[in-house]
Amino acid sequence: MMKTRALMSLTALLGLAGCATTPTAPPPDENAPPPAVPAQAAPPQKAALPERPESVPAKPLGQPKPLQTVVLARPDTPIVSFRLVFHTGSVDDPKGKEGLTALTAQLMAEGGTQKLSAAQLLEALYPMAAELDVFVDKEFTTFSGRVHKDFLSRFQDLFTDVLLAPRLDSAELERLRANAISDVENGLRSANDEALGKAALEALIYEGHPYAHFTGGTVQGLKAITLDDVKGHAQRVFTQDRLVVGLAGAVDDTLTQSLTSRLTALPSTGSPRVQLPAVPTTAGRTVIIQKPTLSTAVSMGFVNPIRRGDPDFFPVALAMANLGEHRQFIGVLFNELREKRGLNYGDYAYAEHFIESPGSTYNRTNIARTQQDLTLWLRPVVPANGVFATRGAVFFLNQMVTEGLSQERLDLMRGYLQGYTRLWEQTDQRRLGYAIDGLFYDTPNFLEQYREAMTKMTPQSVQDALRRHVQPGALNYAFVTEDAEGLANTLRSGEPTPITYASPKSAELLEQDKAISSSKLPLRPEAIQILPAQQFMEK
Repeated sequence: MMKTRALMSLTALLGLAGCATTPTAPPPDENAPPPAVPAQAAPPQKAALPERPESVPAKPLGQPKPLQTVVLARPDTPIVSFRLVFHTGSVDDPKGKEGLTALTAQLMAEGGTQKLSAAQLLEALYPMAAELDVFVDKEFTTFSGRVHKDFLSRFQDLFTDVLLAPRLDSAELERLRANAISDVENGLRSANDEALGKAALEALIYEGHPYAHFTGGTVQGLKAITLDDVKGHAQRVFTQDRLVVGLAGAVDDTLTQSLTSRLTALPSTGSPRVQLPAVPTTAGRTVIIQKPTLSTAVSMGFVNPIRRGDPDFFPVALAMANLGEHRQFIGVLFNELREKRGLNYGDYAYAEHFIESPGSTYNRTNIARTQQDLTLWLRPVVPANGVFATRGAVFFLNQMVTEGLSQERLDLMRGYLQGYTRLWEQTDQRRLGYAIDGLFYDTPNFLEQYREAMTKMTPQSVQDALRRHVQPGALNYAFVTEDAEGLANTLRSGEPTPITYASPKSAELLEQDKAISSSKLPLRPEAIQILPAQQFMEK
């Protein structure tokens, strides 16, 4: 560096010396060509967006050792929390028997034990104020429990018996099968447009993949399941080599050893894990679910090329939180679409698959996925404004990617998330969940990593990550609405979709509305399909 500076100084000095002793110029040559005009430097241009990969590969999740134990002892509480996480989910459902994993897990958790009927199991849990739940996702099934330490011995017997000695009664199977079918026919298809839209988007972007079908199963798949199917499946997937054992709260070595000793009665191994295929990165596809409804639900997204553990995951997660997480008033979409324009109730965006933890606004834990999806969802929207709202969400997503976050906005989001992420770990069950997820994603102390990463982010580093991984042109769309043909025609036409207001709006907002209403949605008109709701998840 010093030599370079010396050379520059010497050159400058020589130039000055030349100016000081300039000789008389010779007369101009009339035949000489005119002097060349110096070329102007081209204005700086942003780097072109990177090419999206043709597919998102299935990079395997981590594989903890059989019966690996996670213990978060806390002597200041009288409560003990249990969390048994099996690496099995709806991906293990055999073709034609979709829903088998969920139905098997429900029958084990709710159908009673060899010693107790289903009703007697509830009667035993009630006076202890104990919890015993199960949740099934694409790749993981979690049996969770919670009890006061005064009832620990009795509860441990019940909790382990649902796994080691389930009743698996035919009458209970029929009851739970009927509930599961009703969940599809009367819940998903009829009562919950938001869930239907999200399930439709999953079916679209994961078409042909084990993630594609609804975790709870299909109607015909559930009807085809027999009691022998359930018994055999339990032996194949609820095994020691797929299990992580979590304990938190009033825990000691005696409890840990006792629980793990009991669980060695599970089959040591079962069927091989499903080998997931790569997911083609399709874009611009649309499915419209037609059903009688007063509103339109909108879901959009794509298979995300990054997941936890990727260095770009944290800046993308912050950016999507900037658009808006579940019921958070700070989000751009919430303020632009709901507060300023009164379009709908909820506008949310996520860098990874989101399932709400009951009774909260937080994400569930232990729903780790080999291949993740980035999503935005809006609900409920007046049908006449459905396309405008969709255009608005894409408009503000594109604006964030192309313009980035200002320093002021980044500082605001950083401060907000530094506090909000602490709420995600406020219970023993949630702390256990994150610790167990860390084994599969190889992200120990994940939330601390997130908070530390945020301290180093700059507007440029966040925008660089967005430009690498978040391209509005990659979006696919799922709508739930009554006038499916009308919506499809509007989408195919690409014509502007202006909106009107019942109260005065600022000139600036109305001018922005013009840009939104005429913006081109990055979808393919020939790739729009309509599906009656009663056909969705039928087979």
